[in-house]
Amino acid sequence: MEVRGERECQSCGSQWSYYETDEITCPNCGSVRSVSLDEPTTHTARDVTLDLTAIRNDISAVSVETLADEASETVRSYLRQVGFVKAGELQPLEETVVAAAELRRVAVTLGRVMRVEDNEELYFLELLKLADQNERPNPEDVPETLYSERGLGVAASIDMYTTDIGRVYEQRDTDVDRVLSSVRSRRKRIEALDGEVEPEEAEQLLRAVRDVSAYLRESDETALARALERF
Repeated sequence: MEVRGERECQSCGSQWSYYETDEITCPNCGSVRSVSLDEPTTHTARDVTLDLTAIRNDISAVSVETLADEASETVRSYLRQVGFVKAGELQPLEETVVAAAELRRVAVTLGRVMRVEDNEELYFLELLKLADQNERPNPEDVPETLYSERGLGVAASIDMYTTDIGRVYEQRDTDVDRVLSSVRSRRKRIEALDGEVEPEEAEQLLRAVRDVSAYLRESDETALARALERF
């Protein structure tokens, strides 16, 4: 969305940045009457964090199904607020977002199946431990029965991120467009297969997106070359 982020309160004259506070109210007097001091700028990032501490504290007290339901609601709320453009600047695609997208799908699946296998439960608990620490389990640790959830989680996070790339980089060079076109095609293939691909295949796609991001944010030519080589 387009935001006029630099604000001045009409009641007390204080100035603040919506980009930093995510609040339209004046931090000094609480007034909602303010005027903008800048031009509209693309801004989708919000000051939101994922905190799974309370759910982890319930591990020994409730069933896996209940934990899964709690986790699903928490990460769904988090993902609804996630964005990747702050005051017109593209931000990195953090592991927390990717892990949350996967955790949501794993939680939904385990919350509805008749029987949760031991390796599925252990993997779910590992996701709970790592997701809000900006980490994810390695591809080789994913149980085969949860390949779909891993694949769809990665695809969803890529879709969110590339959408925001399009918001701030309407004019892109040919190589970037080539990579993003390939990413789009392979993401759609993963979705068409209901996520049933080898986890490493999904990871390769994620690495390509992060390489493009590094090029766009930091002019990293080596990263763009890597992205091209991946395809």
